[in-house]
Amino acid sequence: MNRPQPEPIQQVKKRRDDALNALVQSVPYIQFLGVTFDRRGDELTAQLNYHENLIGNPLLPALHGGATAAFLEITAMVTLNWSVLWQRIENGELDPQDMAQGNLPRHPKTIDFSVDYLRSGLPRDAYARARVWRSGRRYASVHVEAWQDNKERLLAQATGHFLMPQSGDVGHK
Repeated sequence: MNRPQPEPIQQVKKRRDDALNALVQSVPYIQFLGVTFDRRGDELTAQLNYHENLIGNPLLPALHGGATAAFLEITAMVTLNWSVLWQRIENGELDPQDMAQGNLPRHPKTIDFSVDYLRSGLPRDAYARARVWRSGRRYASVHVEAWQDNKERLLAQATGHFLMPQSGDVGHK
């Protein structure tokens, strides 16, 4: 019995990174805020790269609450979409090269998003990770936590509910 040779790890990593990059590039606001994602297997860590335009109160100085909330929502949405797309990419249902051409499934739509601001954001990079609590065919619930220097001292946390795109929904080029 001959088993097929496993795919070289460099090809697997490239396929996954290309898919994540296509997903992130499909939302221009992510680039506007300067958010990047670090992928380790199927886990994503978002990074809000500090820029002086993100300061809301220059007297403190502190990150703007809207930028913090947007960072949390972006992290939740991309993590949720990634968790759904991950399996489809691994099964070969989705081709990262097609995704790069704009043939992406639609993003989940926010139903509601509740942010808890726990401390002022300092003028430096912030990080966030999201956990998908529930993901069904129509609805998903996601929790996000953000921090700066110490993961145990959260900057903010949020819970969001999302309407999942129906199968076959494809984004536009």
